[in-house]
Amino acid sequence: MGIKGLLRMLLFCSLLSASTGLAAEIHGRSSTQFLSFSNELLDDKRQIELNEYLRFSITNIDKAGKFSIHGYGRASQDFTNGEGLNGRLYYLYGEYRDLFDKADIKIGRQFVNLAAGSAIIDGGQVDVKNVGPVAFTILGGRDVQFGINGEIGDATNTVLGMGAYLTGFKNTDAEVSWFRKWDQGDIARDILGLSGKQYLFNNVKVYGNARYDLTAETFNEVQGGLKFYPLSNLIFTGEYYQSYATFDTTSFYSVFAVDQYQEGLFRVDYTFNDMVSVNGGYNRQFYGEGAHANVYHVGLSLRPIEPLRVNVEYDNRNGYYGSTNGGIIDASYDINKAAQVAGGITYDVYQRDSLTGDEIARRYWLGGKYKIAKNMAVSGRIQDDVNARYSTNVSGRVTFDYDF
Repeated sequence: MGIKGLLRMLLFCSLLSASTGLAAEIHGRSSTQFLSFSNELLDDKRQIELNEYLRFSITNIDKAGKFSIHGYGRASQDFTNGEGLNGRLYYLYGEYRDLFDKADIKIGRQFVNLAAGSAIIDGGQVDVKNVGPVAFTILGGRDVQFGINGEIGDATNTVLGMGAYLTGFKNTDAEVSWFRKWDQGDIARDILGLSGKQYLFNNVKVYGNARYDLTAETFNEVQGGLKFYPLSNLIFTGEYYQSYATFDTTSFYSVFAVDQYQEGLFRVDYTFNDMVSVNGGYNRQFYGEGAHANVYHVGLSLRPIEPLRVNVEYDNRNGYYGSTNGGIIDASYDINKAAQVAGGITYDVYQRDSLTGDEIARRYWLGGKYKIAKNMAVSGRIQDDVNARYSTNVSGRVTFDYDF
């Protein structure tokens, strides 16, 4: 739909707001951003852009308040490299809730998400509810794909999905779903998905997710974890994750063999008081054929005085494909209720090749935000990246947000 679709969306909103009169309510955010950065796709030429993000919801259109319209899009204008005016329409759909107290219906461009997969579609979604302890979802439409300069694909790129999930259980969530994509009429993805979480004894959470690729006949993603809260200020987390990269059957990359990736994680978060909290963790990574790596993490959050927040993090990784260690320090200070300043440093030492030795990457940034009014704010950020590729790489943005 691109920039023309976005302009049509803006015109449509204006006409609709006029036609619905005082009955309808329109809420949302306009975010205008001025950016300057080095474009890696254009040999690091300096690019200056003006972007406009618009998100809105129109409610109370009908007397019952069941019908609403939601939209979100972006328009961008490049001033330096000839890329001109561009845009993306992320979603624009109408939603009717509680049809016969049994169904919610969405029609239009929308983001859909099931345990088996997700996509942006031009189509519809129907959620059937209040029919017992299990609710159902069916969705389908054209698969919207974005390229560098706009939308790609055509009407032969389609999506169909179905799901069933538990409802009405305070401590239990569970979903089973199926998700299929077609590319030029051929099945590109065919996935079964399962997700769930269970709260136990008021201080334990067990969760898990899995996706099974029917075309490759393998699990391409499995995750399982447990969180234990012995105290209100103490959390233990243990998690296992595995991933086996599978590609669309129509993709060139589907012919390549890949290794399964696995990792196990343990983490502790502890809050001493309103001024101090700490966290630490260990991650064991497995890359196949005996290759592995170890990652150690520690973090500290401080609030020595009410308006000042300081965060410090350190990671150390060693093992397969080199080693890295580095830290992040960032801080923010509330000057008053309307103004805030912030800044930070990222410093990483890494080795990808034993013949080249250590390399260093650094990032320095400063930012700030000022609330002009209850519904208006201006913010900015400037940063400089110094690494093996850049001796200096300055980028920045200024943003004006208006809530309506």
